[in-house]
Amino acid sequence: MTAPDLTGLRTRPAQVWGAVRLVPLVRDEPVGDLRLSARTYGDAAGLVDLGPDGAYFSYVPHGFVATWTRDGSPAAAYGTRLSAGHDCAPAEVMPLRIHRRTARREARERLRFLPLHLALEGYLALHFGGPAVAWEEWSRRAVRRGLSPRAEQAYAGARVSGLADALRVFEIHPGQCGLLLYVADALAAAFAVPHPDDYRALHPTLVEDLYGELVHHYAVLMPPVPDFRARVPDARIRDLAGLRAAAAEQEAAWAEFHDKTMAAGLLEESYTWRTVHRLGRFSLSRFLPGFRPRRENHIGEAITDEAGRVVYLKTFRLSESQVRRGHLLSRLADHDWHLARTAAALGVTEAQLGLRLENAGFGHLLRQDVLDRYRRQERLGAG
Repeated sequence: MTAPDLTGLRTRPAQVWGAVRLVPLVRDEPVGDLRLSARTYGDAAGLVDLGPDGAYFSYVPHGFVATWTRDGSPAAAYGTRLSAGHDCAPAEVMPLRIHRRTARREARERLRFLPLHLALEGYLALHFGGPAVAWEEWSRRAVRRGLSPRAEQAYAGARVSGLADALRVFEIHPGQCGLLLYVADALAAAFAVPHPDDYRALHPTLVEDLYGELVHHYAVLMPPVPDFRARVPDARIRDLAGLRAAAAEQEAAWAEFHDKTMAAGLLEESYTWRTVHRLGRFSLSRFLPGFRPRRENHIGEAITDEAGRVVYLKTFRLSESQVRRGHLLSRLADHDWHLARTAAALGVTEAQLGLRLENAGFGHLLRQDVLDRYRRQERLGAG
C-alpha cells in the first residue's frame, strides 16, 4: 500500500499551453539496462484476449516493447516504429486486431505490453466475479455472470482540447524521461520511461493515450492557466554566481511546491499493487487506489527496479463516477456482498444503497422486485 517512488526523477520548470500544463521529469542517471520502444497498431479496433478469464474490446493504437539485460549492461530499444504500416485494411470494413493478453513475453528478454490497458484491465476486473454469496437480493444473472460485460468510457488524447498543440510545441529538456500532465491544473496523467532516447521516441504517443472524462471536460470548459514565473530580487544579485544561485533556489522552490502540492493527489496516496511480470531485476506491476469519493484517484502501471523505484510509469485519472463504482464494489466485497451490512457501514439505508447501485450502472445485478421495493421505500420516505 505505497505511492509510486519517483526517486531519481527531478521536477523541472513547467510549460503552459492554454489550459494544459506540462511538468518535465528529468533523470540525472538514465536507466541503461531497460529500454522501451513503441509498436504501432494503426486505427484497427483491438480485441484483447485475456485467456480463460475473458476478453475486452478497446481502441489500442500502440503497444510498448520492453527490452532488458540480465547483467546490467546497456540495452538497445527494439523495433521502434511510430508510423503506421502500408498494409491498410479496405475502407469498407472495420479492421480488427487481436492481441494476446495485455502483457506477453515475446523473447527471453523482451516483453510486449499495452500501455494503460494493463491498468484499465485491473480496474475493469475489480470484483468482476460478482456476489461471493448468493444472497436473495441478487439476480440470477449477477450470480451466474458477475459483472460481465463491464464497460468504461475514456477519451483519446486527440479529443482533449489543446493537448496535441501543447505536445507539439513542448520543449524537451536534456535528460528528460517523463512528464506530469495537468489540465486546468488538475493532474491528468503521469508518464515516465527509463532513458531520454525512449522519451523522445514515445513523446508523440501521449496524444494517442486514453484520458478520463474530467480531463476532457476541463480542457473544453476551463480558461487558460497562469504560468508560474520565477522572480529573483535583483537587490541581492552582485555577480553571475549570485544570479545562478538565486535561479537554482527558485527551481528548488518550484519543485517542492509541485511535488508536495500539485502532485500530492498521486504521490502522497496509498495504492494496492499487483505484480504482473518479472523482467530480470525489474517488475511490471499495476496499481489501484483506495477509491475515496470526491478526491483524486489514479490507476496506473509501473516498472520498478529491485529497490522499488519507478523506471516506467503511466497513470489514468478516474472520473468521479468511476470512483463511485470502484468504491461501491470494494465496500460490497468487504462485506461479502451483503447489502444490509454494506449499507450500515456506509451510513445509509439498504434502499438507498440499492438505488446507488442502480445509479452507478449496477442495477441489473439486483432482482427487479427488490429494486422496485427499494424505489417504493424511498418514495414513502420522501413523502
